[in-house]
Amino acid sequence: MQLVFATNNAHKLQEVRQILPAAYEVLSLSDIGFHEDIEETGTTIEENSMLKARTTLNWLKAKHPETVNAMLGVIADDTGLEVEALQGAPGVYSARYAGEPANDANNRRKLLNALQPYSTDRRQARFRTVVTLLRSTGEEMQLEGVARGCIAEQEKGDRGFGYDTLFIPEGYTRTFAQLSADEKNNISHRGRAIQQLCNYLSEL
Repeated sequence: MQLVFATNNAHKLQEVRQILPAAYEVLSLSDIGFHEDIEETGTTIEENSMLKARTTLNWLKAKHPETVNAMLGVIADDTGLEVEALQGAPGVYSARYAGEPANDANNRRKLLNALQPYSTDRRQARFRTVVTLLRSTGEEMQLEGVARGCIAEQEKGDRGFGYDTLFIPEGYTRTFAQLSADEKNNISHRGRAIQQLCNYLSEL
């Protein structure tokens, strides 16, 4: 059963493939021959997630009409890190917080600088992921996963990507980047959203 994941982010792709059962074959944009940049012009996480899914599904219908109906559908995600002390920033702009071109290390550096005046007990944050499922039948669905925690005062760990070296999930003393893939996927924002997707797909 094939799903197209509207991403070429190798880290995201790996996480989703680890979470979904082996019965699902998750294809990236590269796998289907889609090499265009999808401009994220939405002002919310929900809008950007839907934008990526719709762009990909429309492309599939135009380029591969004979196969799109046989697929389960297209999924896309968008994620934001929302820090309370920064009034929800970087939020929808998390991936390009430090400006273009997007750079994870620069984003983390900017976040640490912005939080420098704040003590540990004022660094509460949450990761929020919205996963969109679109099917050729016209069905649309959005699922949300949230992981609450706080921002560390310095980077820790060598796993993961994005802000993982700074985010300490609630109930833990280690950052996402210090957890194993299984540990992170069980409690992460993306893991929770994809698990909801998995439960829904199993009912189809």
